[in-house]
Amino acid sequence: MNLEMFDDKQRQEIEAGQKSGVDVSIYADPKYNWLQMQELREGLQSGVDVSVYADPEFDAEQMGIIRDGLEDGLEITLYADPQYNYEQMEQIRHGLETGVDVTIYADPQYDAEQMWQLREGLEYNVDVSIYADPEYDCAQMEEIRTGLENGVDVSLYTDQKYNWDQMQEIRNGLESGLDVSVYADPKYDADQMSYIYLGLRDGVDVSVYADPKFDAAQMRKIYYSFENKQTRPAVQLNKPTGKGLER
Repeated sequence: MNLEMFDDKQRQEIEAGQKSGVDVSIYADPKYNWLQMQELREGLQSGVDVSVYADPEFDAEQMGIIRDGLEDGLEITLYADPQYNYEQMEQIRHGLETGVDVTIYADPQYDAEQMWQLREGLEYNVDVSIYADPEYDCAQMEEIRTGLENGVDVSLYTDQKYNWDQMQEIRNGLESGLDVSVYADPKYDADQMSYIYLGLRDGVDVSVYADPKFDAAQMRKIYYSFENKQTRPAVQLNKPTGKGLER
């Protein structure tokens, strides 16, 4: 074998494989970078069928997720596809580990964060079909999933006309037992919804300002005139960021 065609790190991987007694001919090819070689070498050393991922189309991180699945005895054919990036693969692998029906989200149309929201919903046994639509972004999915987990009527805000923070305001109202029909309307932005929600929560006559002709600043002024608490801070929204994607 002519090792001159390989760089130092590639040669180190080939030499490491030779020392451990594996068939280095499987990865001793310049088309693999040293990290890909490492994943193939480690797979050979653990006795898995590396032919499943011995393809330079997979980057080293993708190879690692496939190798992990093989070592754990998972049905890796459900994600061993270059069209999935490694984060998407990881979400499918996690679902296989927890025993959920990953076919519901094993679709490259979903990014990894959307997959996480669907996997989390499946693990909590909620009806994810309500938000299993790639047209929802991950933050919208999180608001619907949270509402399902908390037992509210999410049909009042699953309209894709609502962005995530509008959905959050409606969900907050439902969880507080309020009549959200007063502001569950896309014509209100999230800040306007927030002051109507606060008024309903605090027993204020929101009919005075629950009108889209008032912007959020005007609604705030009217709300505080009822509350007589001009220094009370506005409600802050915390945007979902997508969790659980660490490998």
